[in-house]
Amino acid sequence: MGLLERCEELFKSSNLYEVLGINKEASEKEIRRSYYKVSLKVHPDRAPEDPLATEKFQVLGKLYAVLSDTEQRAVYDEQGVVDEESDTLSQDRCWEDYWRLLFPKITVQDILEFENKYKGSDEERKDVIRLYVQHQGNMDVITASAMCCSQEDEPRLCGIIQAAIDSEEVQSFPAFTKESDKKKKARRKRANKERQEAEEMQKDMGLGDEDDSLVMMLQQKQKSREQNFNSFLSDLETKYSKKSGPQKGKKSKK
Repeated sequence: MGLLERCEELFKSSNLYEVLGINKEASEKEIRRSYYKVSLKVHPDRAPEDPLATEKFQVLGKLYAVLSDTEQRAVYDEQGVVDEESDTLSQDRCWEDYWRLLFPKITVQDILEFENKYKGSDEERKDVIRLYVQHQGNMDVITASAMCCSQEDEPRLCGIIQAAIDSEEVQSFPAFTKESDKKKKARRKRANKERQEAEEMQKDMGLGDEDDSLVMMLQQKQKSREQNFNSFLSDLETKYSKKSGPQKGKKSKK
């Protein structure tokens, strides 16, 4: 059975872009990130309850291999077919090794280095402003979605947003400018509870250094804000992934 047929059977769509949840105009970066997010859901180590996880994971690897190859993607876009005899699809490949080659495991040191560079950067400012506009000033969602954000960062994020409002770069949303003290206190209370739970977990496990504290914090974030945590890791995975990537297969046949 060919790749398109397997996609239909396993993902209920033979459209390679639909399987990844993107459109035909997606950039290489968008394809890569979407592949990571979708494949993460069916990674054999992360979806042990799904008997088809391994097969889905392998099919997604083949799908990405096609869309990441300029010539094969062009043939698919033009004719709606894939070259099943190409080296990319015909060779006996370990798709888990292929995945890890694209997305090397992120270490605590990687996270610390990224955080040091990210905080206070123009990239962070743009991300915060985007979140502010996207969520119309809702600080509950903004602080939960912002990368490398803890309770201590909130005043700084508010300063970034307020400066953008004052300069008329963005409009003023009442949810931000008129947020009640009660809501602010509730957010602080939730953040303190998460911190306490992480510290208790750290103590119970006999951990004590800074790296261990970070691990506990991240684990607690994963527990309470799974979607945002995975998005954060996704961003880090793509930032630290090897630029060289796997070698391309031979030219696609028309």
